[in-house]
Amino acid sequence: MSTEHVVLVTGGNRGIGRAIAERFVADGYRVAVTARSGEGPEGTLTVRADVTDAAAVDAAFSEVENALGPVDVVVANAGITRDMLLLRMNEDDFDDVVSTNLGGSFRVVKRASKGMLKKRWGRVILISSVVGLLGSAGQINYSASKSGLVGFARSLTRELGARGITANVVAPGFIETDMTAELPEQTQAEYKKSIPAGRFASPDEVAGVVTWIASDAAAYISGAVIPVDGGLGMGH
Repeated sequence: MSTEHVVLVTGGNRGIGRAIAERFVADGYRVAVTARSGEGPEGTLTVRADVTDAAAVDAAFSEVENALGPVDVVVANAGITRDMLLLRMNEDDFDDVVSTNLGGSFRVVKRASKGMLKKRWGRVILISSVVGLLGSAGQINYSASKSGLVGFARSLTRELGARGITANVVAPGFIETDMTAELPEQTQAEYKKSIPAGRFASPDEVAGVVTWIASDAAAYISGAVIPVDGGLGMGH
């Protein structure tokens, strides 16, 4: 399949973001990724951008537009964690995580929306987390930033839904990435016990959901939260 659509995946140099970029390339999209360091997968254009800086985001978009054309599928995936209990968390620990995960999505989507409105077609896909709805001790900053994406997508749907633009949230659970691989085997086993599917997901399983949301088959889905968590967050 080939398509005229241009995709930008933030944080597309590793983990889930990289798998998403690879799947879009395989499906024939023109794909760019933002990265603070490293490179995106083969077949993508890598641009440098810090999503906490609106000027850097604007410059990255201009670079992609000049090389590939206007971005009409944006996947806001870039994120950081700074885990600790509330009483030990300082202002910077909270603000930095929220500014990257939630503020970064705002800056990227705002810049992308201009081209989408012009085209009267767009896909906004926000990568949240099961933690955004389920909660997690030691992750007040992260879970707040990730649950905020739900209100963002639903408000954006009400603003731009009549213009051919959808906005959805994908909420992964435990995914097999470098981070989970570093966990002790006992900890991994304990986590798996809490997951009805009894296993972690592969990044490609998240990528498949994201590319489907971007397709014409999902044109009537907007403001949805789609879990990819093996049943871990059911009912949340």
